Amino acid sequence: MATIQWRPEPNPLTTPPSWRIRFMPRNTAGCNDIAADIAADHPNYNEELAESILELGQEKILRRLINGENVTFTNAFSYTLSLTGRLEGPDDPLPPLDECLHIRVHAAPALVEALRQAAHLERLPPEKKLPLISTAQDTVLGLKDVLNPQGLLRLVGEDMDFDRTPGGGECVIEGTAGGRTVQTRFGKVEASEIILMPDVPSQPHPWNNEYTVSVSTRYSERGTLRTGTYERLLRAPLTVPGLSSWTGILTGKAAAAHVSITGGTASADTSLRIQVVLDLQGERLLFSLLDMKEGGTTGAAVSVTANGAVTLPGFAGSAVTSMEITVNSYAALWEMVHNDYGGRLVDVLKIETA
Repeated sequence: MATIQWRPEPNPLTTPPSWRIRFMPRNTAGCNDIAADIAADHPNYNEELAESILELGQEKILRRLINGENVTFTNAFSYTLSLTGRLEGPDDPLPPLDECLHIRVHAAPALVEALRQAAHLERLPPEKKLPLISTAQDTVLGLKDVLNPQGLLRLVGEDMDFDRTPGGGECVIEGTAGGRTVQTRFGKVEASEIILMPDVPSQPHPWNNEYTVSVSTRYSERGTLRTGTYERLLRAPLTVPGLSSWTGILTGKAAAAHVSITGGTASADTSLRIQVVLDLQGERLLFSLLDMKEGGTTGAAVSVTANGAVTLPGFAGSAVTSMEITVNSYAALWEMVHNDYGGRLVDVLKIETA
């Protein structure tokens, strides 16, 4: 009997710790595989003919979409077009199509129900013992997932202790755009907790402030080196040398900044945070300024649906009255926030007025 395989996997994002259900695909089937299945079940169709029909079907679906139509296969899949973007007036031109035009594919409820009725699940054993980093926090700023070169990084998890002699194990911080540093300045190395003064590697561009942290260890004298990587990305604070400067923010490993600070008003040097939240229902990104405490004071959110300049208001008690930003690559930012940050991305900004 065919089964759908899954594996229990630690979920470091919950308190207390829990396990999540992870689907484990056996294979990724392509057009040629589906064609072979059709030929096996229907001998009147050879594999080449079946594959050519499938490819022709894809071509015809695309043609219908180009013609501005939706395509629906009863009790199967629906292909629909959607447009995103903001216009200042009804006569404004559309943004470039690579930013505003999208294809959405939806499964029919009947197809989902048929899958659930026929499916049989198979539990796979958990993966072999690995260091598990459940949380990473800067102890000076008191913020999770922040890599502060002037702070202390505290890692909490399981099975993280390692022998710091050569070959015994290591803790590594690595930039997503380049740069890798083996850490050497530890205050504590234990199975459930590691505290270190981070040595942060440089990356090609100032806005490349995205990092991974991993721990490698051996659980026996002759055991293999096993590595566990924190599932969330760490972000280092960004220095803004005057709000009138063009400073890249809210970017990952890209060679060009997705968002830039272009202006604003600040009465004194200060630190604050800027966040962007994905609103799937509204098909937009929401930007706002925050204080330096989770759950603290927040400025009003500003909706953005395309490239362009917007002004973010400050919040009560902040030295920053307003901040002007320009979204340079809306589509790339949307994809990054959705795929890499679970719908919310935050940067720490150190504002310098002198």
